[in-house]
Amino acid sequence: MTEPFSVPVTVRGYETDVQGHLNQAVYLNYAEHARWSLLRAAGITQAGLIGKGVGPVALETTIRYRRELLAGDEVEVTCVFDWSGGKTFRMEQTIRKADGTVAAEITAVGGLLDLAARKLIADPQDYFKELATDPSLFGL
Repeated sequence: MTEPFSVPVTVRGYETDVQGHLNQAVYLNYAEHARWSLLRAAGITQAGLIGKGVGPVALETTIRYRRELLAGDEVEVTCVFDWSGGKTFRMEQTIRKADGTVAAEITAVGGLLDLAARKLIADPQDYFKELATDPSLFGL
């Protein structure tokens, strides 16, 4: 298996809460940033998705907070897609400190919405394969 796709992020002071650790909602921003970075790295743009009449949607997200993050911490945010068939797919993500400590684990279920019909499309991986210049980043 290849290494998961990852992006570096530095925790910014304005993202922290009164306790001095990363605000819980910001973890979702980091996860979303990694997902869109993966799409871009694979050659998929928002314009390309819209041109095909589809858009990714989040259906469920679970975050397991493991260790706090503080302003200035350097982290890597990973993203791996799991295509199990059907209309949905899973995304497994880890936010890991520079020393290897896992700060959070994020599991999400997503789909690809037909923008005209407003319904999930079957086999979203087929669209990702078609739009991507490097579908291997999705494990395809």
